Amino acid sequence: MKCIILAAGYATRLYPLTENFPKPLLKVGDRTIMDRLVDDISASGTVDRFIVVSNHKFAGHFKDWALCRSEAISILDDGTSSNDTRLGAVRDIRFAIDSLHLEDDLLIIAGDNLLDFSILSFLHYAESKKTSCIMRYPETDTARLRKSGVVTVDENDLILRMEEKPAVPESRWCCPPFYFYTRQDAARIGEAVDSGCPVDTPGSLAVWLSSRTAVHAMEMPGRRYDIGNLESYREVQKHFTGSPEQANVNSLYLPAQRQQ
Repeated sequence: MKCIILAAGYATRLYPLTENFPKPLLKVGDRTIMDRLVDDISASGTVDRFIVVSNHKFAGHFKDWALCRSEAISILDDGTSSNDTRLGAVRDIRFAIDSLHLEDDLLIIAGDNLLDFSILSFLHYAESKKTSCIMRYPETDTARLRKSGVVTVDENDLILRMEEKPAVPESRWCCPPFYFYTRQDAARIGEAVDSGCPVDTPGSLAVWLSSRTAVHAMEMPGRRYDIGNLESYREVQKHFTGSPEQANVNSLYLPAQRQQ
């Protein structure tokens, strides 16, 4: 299995922290967001290569980071240099598959989200279902549902309907950006894009796929933390370290060769 980590965003809501530095390499406690994700996934023993899709502006930072890791990691530069010219998450997935000629089962995750449980439970779930799978959790805030993927499932977790950013959410099941795609379904991403699948959010691919084949949605056994702004960054610091540490430039992971 390969793991694609989507890290080509520009995190404008976290400026000035991320104006010249990628959000996934911000520290939470003594480790970066990316390190926490990779440490957990590596422990599963099921992923033999990580692929980080970055933009041109931040690719060098990720290459420096990868040098400090023992895993097989490929850093891909999608060639974009601003928020206005970004490819979109689905095109970045396609870029990774095409660039490395991937023909594997894929774990696809956003590089700026953390879980307070091991993703191993999700991989076991996908193995038991033998289909592509996503995760879901109950969300009571309608405003948040309108900015997320929302799913309706049957008694066996099979997705009946899924919609990205619905004006009127059909359920309270919200979907975080963690996806498992079988190699057969991953091979259909070109078909998805060519047929008009929206490309901005990674969940759009799951929406497209679940309307054509069986996809299951696991209820999460814990919480997901989306680091979208300074307030959420501080909340994550408090949860994972027990200290409401203020986010500041001095808390960043800065490779020595990139310090100013």
